[in-house]
Amino acid sequence: MISLPRKSKGFSLLEMLITVTIVSTLATIGTPQLMNAMKGYRLASAVAAATGAIQSTHYLAIMHGYPYQLTFDANSRTYQVASEPPGATGFVPVPPGTPTPIAGSNDETINQTTVMQFNSNGTMTSGLAGNAVFTITNGVTTKQITVSGVGYVSVIVLPVAP
Repeated sequence: MISLPRKSKGFSLLEMLITVTIVSTLATIGTPQLMNAMKGYRLASAVAAATGAIQSTHYLAIMHGYPYQLTFDANSRTYQVASEPPGATGFVPVPPGTPTPIAGSNDETINQTTVMQFNSNGTMTSGLAGNAVFTITNGVTTKQITVSGVGYVSVIVLPVAP
C-alpha cells in the first residue's frame, strides 16, 4: 500500500509570520497619516461650528427684530449667544445660557476673544473696525474667519510660516 500525504488544515508558521509582518508594516505607515487626517477633520468641525454660530446668530437678530451678541472666548475655547430683547437693559445669555465648546478636543484654539453684535437690520458691529476677524488653529493648519459688516462669513486657510 502506498500512503498518500494528508491535506494540511490551517496555515503554516511561515505564512502567519509573513501576514503579521505585512499587517504591522501597513499599520506603522498608516497611523501617522490617520492622525493628521483626524486633526484636519477636527479643525474643519470647529470652523463649521463657528461659522454656523455666526450665521445662526445673524438670522436670529433679523428674525426676532432685536440685537444679538456672539462672543468667542479664546481662553475657554467656547462661544456664547446673548440677546437684548425689548425692555432689557443689557444682553442676556440665550438659553440654555451656558457657553458652547468650539471643539471636542484640546488641539483647536482661537487666537483672540471676539465679540460681534448683530442688529435687526442685518448689520454686524464688532470691537474691530469694520470686520470681525479671528483664527482657529490646530497647531498644524490655521483658518481665518472674517465676518463683514453685513454678516457675510468667509474662511481662508492661512499659509504656514516658514
